[in-house]
Amino acid sequence: MTASRDGNLRGLDATIERRGLRDHVYERILQLLLSGEAVPGRRLSIDTIARQLDVSQTPVREALVQLERTGLVTREALRGYRVAPPLGLDQLRELFDARIMLETHATRLATPASPEMIDELRAAEEEHRGIGKRVIEALNAGAADLELTAAYFVADAAFHRVVFDHCGNRYLTEMSETLGAQLHRMRQSVRHGVTDVREAIAEHEALVDAFTTGDPDAPERSMLHHLEQVRQRSLGLEQA
Repeated sequence: MTASRDGNLRGLDATIERRGLRDHVYERILQLLLSGEAVPGRRLSIDTIARQLDVSQTPVREALVQLERTGLVTREALRGYRVAPPLGLDQLRELFDARIMLETHATRLATPASPEMIDELRAAEEEHRGIGKRVIEALNAGAADLELTAAYFVADAAFHRVVFDHCGNRYLTEMSETLGAQLHRMRQSVRHGVTDVREAIAEHEALVDAFTTGDPDAPERSMLHHLEQVRQRSLGLEQA
């Protein structure tokens, strides 16, 4: 029994280690795609990426399968993976329409917020604000920090995920995960970097405040305002 249990634990440790490696490779490739260094149509060689990251081909292949689901890469039979073309303006508009519909409804379902949700929102807002300030400092210094930018997007998504975690509808949560993957394509398509940090920080703070007012309509209004402002800033930049 002990030998069997030890063997199971070793197997579990190996699985966790492999998953961690795959996630690391995924993040590295994602940074490359979001940076704009990999132009649309460029072939992504599994062997080359594996050598550059000093890993085997397996985690690279697994990471590319994940990235295919986001739409950032495409796979052609017998030709492998390539960088996907950016979203067109019409696709970006449709993506924002879907996000607004999904998130405002989730916000309505999550109202009134429980004390636990408020605590989680405040913690996520604080994390987003802290990373956002570092992004602003980097922008003011004229520095492009891809890892910091990626961390900012993660913090932004984590803030919005709190609402879905408390909306009480598992299908909306699953839909949000699919939509969240497509947001990577939005960031790749706009290609103007993180330029609305101050606005996003203020809007997140306002949303937390809205959940604490006791007004049953305030959170949904605040979320709608936030998402419409994000859409205006993003599409405005794309059209400029």
